[in-house]
Amino acid sequence: MKPIFHPELVNPPFEDPVVYVDFLFERRALLFDLGDIGALPAKKVLRLSHVFVSHTHMDHFIGFDRILRICLGRERELKMYGPPEFIQQVGHKLAAYTWNLTETYESDFTIHAHEIHDNGTLKQASFRCRNRFRCEMGEERQMVDSLIIDDELFHVRAVTLDHQTPCIAYALEEKSHINIWKPRLDKLGLTTGAWLNKLKSAIRRNSDANTMIEVSWQDGHGSSPPRIALGTLQKEIISISRGQKISYVVDSAYHEDNVRRIQSLVADSDILFIETMFLEEDTVRAKDCSHLTASQAGHIARAAGVARLVPVHFSPRYSDRRDSLEEEAMAAFAGKR
Repeated sequence: MKPIFHPELVNPPFEDPVVYVDFLFERRALLFDLGDIGALPAKKVLRLSHVFVSHTHMDHFIGFDRILRICLGRERELKMYGPPEFIQQVGHKLAAYTWNLTETYESDFTIHAHEIHDNGTLKQASFRCRNRFRCEMGEERQMVDSLIIDDELFHVRAVTLDHQTPCIAYALEEKSHINIWKPRLDKLGLTTGAWLNKLKSAIRRNSDANTMIEVSWQDGHGSSPPRIALGTLQKEIISISRGQKISYVVDSAYHEDNVRRIQSLVADSDILFIETMFLEEDTVRAKDCSHLTASQAGHIARAAGVARLVPVHFSPRYSDRRDSLEEEAMAAFAGKR
């Protein structure tokens, strides 16, 4: 089974935590947090459809200008999510520049900013290049079951954590994984192509089994019918399994309410990216700064049934002890401490 989501850390663990998630067979990607993204090539930035910001401390938001500069002058829409006051903060970022020429641009780069509130309210505003990035407030809605995005392919949930300021943790989950059995495709005389994405889309929409799908035949099947019923294709070449789940948690105080919220959000994740800022020997310092220790992060991941733990966001005080942070987190994750 080929995974749909391909996550990667943009920076080493002692630098700003940023996770880039590319999509297999889709010309788009997602970004978790917006710290320094200088290492991210422009072509990858231009694939972004959504950016999820945990909070707006500098090391989680300073990359905004790079995205703005690369996307400016292009016909694009970018959806951004963040904590309370995020709309205002995006507006302040944009207001720092002079936009007197943008009304003449042929393209209209638009940022749709969303605020996630702990009472379940999701606020939205748009900033359009050709309107000089003035704030245009949209409608508010109430989230259900922490859901902020319900896409055809995936959904994203978010919870608010305490970092002496609201900090948002996110979970990205593929709705279901649709696998094409290549040997069966070959046996039927069908070839791969864009039509398979349309087939998957029809399945995700729960289209009627009698829906006719336009297919692509291999050479030598010129007289074959151009369309096959969805139900037949599902039976012959498709298998459906549980989708991937990737979670992202940073900058969180270690206390009962935060732990409960994290474990509920990240339960059964295939991959959990989680901060391991301090060693257990510095628990007092971690508490004062509202961060997790490596051991605490490992215990949370184990209790949540996570399959793979990826420690991120290391304090520079351990620059010569990177292995200690990773080993402590993994030992707790394995139940060895």
